[in-house]
Amino acid sequence: MGSGPRRLRGLKAFAARTQSRIDDVLVHSISRPATFLIFGSGILFVSRVLPFAPDVDRGFGIAFGVIALLAVVLFFDRLVRGLVGFYAPRVEFLRTSRAIIIGATRAVVILTALFILLGSMGVSITPLVASLGIGSLAVALALQDTLGNFFAGIQVLIDKPVVVGNFIKLDSGEEGYVTKVGWRSTQVRMITNDIVVVPNSKLISSVITNYSLPRDELAVRVQVGVHYKSDLEKVEKIACDVGKRVMQTVEGGIPEFDPFVRYHTFGDSSINFTMILRATGFEDSYRIKHEFVKMLHKRFNEEGVVIPFPIRTLDIKESDLKTLAGKELE
Repeated sequence: MGSGPRRLRGLKAFAARTQSRIDDVLVHSISRPATFLIFGSGILFVSRVLPFAPDVDRGFGIAFGVIALLAVVLFFDRLVRGLVGFYAPRVEFLRTSRAIIIGATRAVVILTALFILLGSMGVSITPLVASLGIGSLAVALALQDTLGNFFAGIQVLIDKPVVVGNFIKLDSGEEGYVTKVGWRSTQVRMITNDIVVVPNSKLISSVITNYSLPRDELAVRVQVGVHYKSDLEKVEKIACDVGKRVMQTVEGGIPEFDPFVRYHTFGDSSINFTMILRATGFEDSYRIKHEFVKMLHKRFNEEGVVIPFPIRTLDIKESDLKTLAGKELE
């Protein structure tokens, strides 16, 4: 009887010397259940050696079965907790789903052990299983919204359309950073530091713009218009010089990125172009735009480049002008 604990201590010492932590988890999981099994085996051994009445022997057998099932439940509970705790820092799904995985595993193991125990005692479990099925259906109907969010949360965690840290825009217009992806809802922190709680069932059914995919860097587009008499080559060079300076000096810019200009429209009062910059994140794009507009406006003033006011040219016939002039003289 005393050799069991000594062997367990030897296993713990051996596992501590290895580089892998899996064996530590296994040894930790089996240590307490092994104690129960040793105790139960002692009870069974005594019942077989000593001359007890048949009913007493049967009672010892049932006690051993209960202890063995308890040891199995305890082993799987400790094993799952240990493995989830070991892999959670590496796997985001386990990190966000740790409690539910442990709880679900514990419930399954306990129910299975209970059915085995009842079956070994001669109790019919068929009516119990049928009752559980009917009860589960009633619960599912009563909690269909909650269960819908629950399974939607599983889909979000597995499919990963959004993860914590992503900057997203919902189809309702809200945009911000994902701070939590739970089983029932997802939390989004707006730029104004408000928290928007989105039920997972609505999240997976809506159109989401994820600015952090495929990576956090994103293009920053600034619309600019210049006078029709402007030298477009000169304008392009000035805008690119200012853009490069912004990329190198403003926090959130990409220093190695070369900004560029694309002319695209003959507007009512200006020739319009888009300045393409790049930022490390969506929130940085506001700072990039802010500084670029200030620097470009200053440089255009220094170089004599005109950003025209909206104007309209009226084409009036000469006869109509004479008529209007005559009325003014009267």
